[in-house]
Amino acid sequence: MGTQGQKDMAWRLIALVLLLAWTAPTCRARVRTDLLNVCMDAKHHKAKPGPEDKLHAQCTPWRKKACCTVSTSQELHKDTSRLYNFTWDHCGKMEPACKRHFIQDNCLYECSPNLGPWIQEVNQSWRKERILHVPLCREDCEQWWQDCRTSYTCKSNWHRGWNWTSGVNKCPARTTCRTFEAYFPTPAALCEGIWDHSYKATNYRRGSGRCIQMWFDPAQGNPNEEVARFYAGARNAGVMPQGIEHLLLSLAPMLYLWLLGRV
Repeated sequence: MGTQGQKDMAWRLIALVLLLAWTAPTCRARVRTDLLNVCMDAKHHKAKPGPEDKLHAQCTPWRKKACCTVSTSQELHKDTSRLYNFTWDHCGKMEPACKRHFIQDNCLYECSPNLGPWIQEVNQSWRKERILHVPLCREDCEQWWQDCRTSYTCKSNWHRGWNWTSGVNKCPARTTCRTFEAYFPTPAALCEGIWDHSYKATNYRRGSGRCIQMWFDPAQGNPNEEVARFYAGARNAGVMPQGIEHLLLSLAPMLYLWLLGRV
């Protein structure tokens, strides 16, 4: 290789080292070592998952290994729960076919020990962790949207921006109650937007081992255990060791000095 070729190669190596160093903190983010069978550090979650034989109604699929208590599961089925003082009926009575999806969504969030690969740190008064971009099965997302199209809401992001002056969530000023379909024109818009990207809409089907199911028959086992194992393995395989960016940055000037010596 000629001198010019050596110089070009060195500059490419320097660029690659700097790129890896700059992106390492993002790749590392916050790496939990306990990605499987874990509960979030959040207001109503147990410290560790365990059996809860008397979980209520729609939350029963998680009774063998749950992050929620019996009382939490009971509150999740109320129109206005004491857990968060949140009402589904902020734009009139929500249709039962729609409400059952929100109950199931809450049961998954509060009770599932299989969301570890998507847990992220947050700085909020009521929780220290949240879920982000949980891959939701296509059928779950599409049926949720289909059953809620004709119910009413006034917001496309339910995580923030409510009027809480009455003690429960009310529509903020200058918002209008419209159908869900008006605020969420597609299934993906609903599943991804309503809880500020807690979920990610996917084309994966139930039983694929690549998406989380809100709905499943516990008599057939919990399919989300396999999904969590897959994503935990993928996440751990793609993580850089802590401190690697400092090592990479230290290599850049060495490569530069080497380049100068070769000119």
